Amino acid sequence: MTTHFSRTLGRSGITVSALGFGCWAIGGPWQDSAGKPLGWGEVDDRESVRAVRRALDLGVVFFDTADCYGTGRSEEVLGRALKGRREEAVIASKWGNAFDPATRTMLPEPELSPGYVRRALTATLRRLDTDHLDLYQLHIGDAPHGVAEELRAVCEELVAEGLIRAYGWSTDLPDRAKVFAAGPHCASVQLNCNVLEDAPELLALCEAEGLAAINRGPLAMGVLTGKYDSAPGRGASLAPGDIRAEPPGWLRYFRDGRLEPRWRERFEAVRDVLTGGGRTPAQGALAWLWARSPVTVPIPGIRTVAQAEENAAAMEHGPLTAEQLSDIEMLLGRR
Repeated sequence: MTTHFSRTLGRSGITVSALGFGCWAIGGPWQDSAGKPLGWGEVDDRESVRAVRRALDLGVVFFDTADCYGTGRSEEVLGRALKGRREEAVIASKWGNAFDPATRTMLPEPELSPGYVRRALTATLRRLDTDHLDLYQLHIGDAPHGVAEELRAVCEELVAEGLIRAYGWSTDLPDRAKVFAAGPHCASVQLNCNVLEDAPELLALCEAEGLAAINRGPLAMGVLTGKYDSAPGRGASLAPGDIRAEPPGWLRYFRDGRLEPRWRERFEAVRDVLTGGGRTPAQGALAWLWARSPVTVPIPGIRTVAQAEENAAAMEHGPLTAEQLSDIEMLLGRR
């Protein structure tokens, strides 16, 4: 079933499906400079292509990637999947993390020079096999204010040249988001937000500034699917090369290859509300985000057709009700 549940990508005027798909996982394995995994394990590129095309068939038109995901592989696979269907899709990518494709390694220092933006965009457009990006996002969430102002100016030039339609910043820091929000063609903030971890200050900022709130981690890295358990030997296991199996310090929810008990407990507290009306837990988590604010656009990751179908079906159910929202706030002790 194709659905037409849509939202506007901030002040850009670009219409997107209310659900997008994140393309981190389809980049396959890559690593940090210490050799620790940054991907989600091995992937089948053919299945990734099928998943993206199935998503399009189901009305999901917004795809979010980054040049560093799989050190370029994610963009290449997405470009392959959209070949012949580019006009149906809204593509977002990101820049700022430097990487070495030869060793599939992310370098320890980001690239924040104004000149690098153009070089990174040129490479991204080549990998995606397109002549423009719909949304280009800074991927370094704590970049200094002065640097951000310079990068915002470059993004405005790229809009004027027709290479990008709009730009945004992937950051969880409201003071940083405000710097980009001052630019006329800034359209979005990408932020961590889900039913377990609300982001009231950033959501309020997006609403006030007319920006889309693109929600990374809408399923809390899998916690809200209900597939993972904190007890050894229970729940789904994590594959070799999965970042959650050897989580870096900044990663939420998982420690020592297992789901942290406190997140499992919080999920169980709201499971019944999320699954009301015949939803799966993941569909309920997406429905919470749509009910939370009119500017949210969740981007759960996909790498299989089955994941694309389950998540896309959430649009058929629509947002949670105000009563369900209230129940969740009480169950999580947030009011």
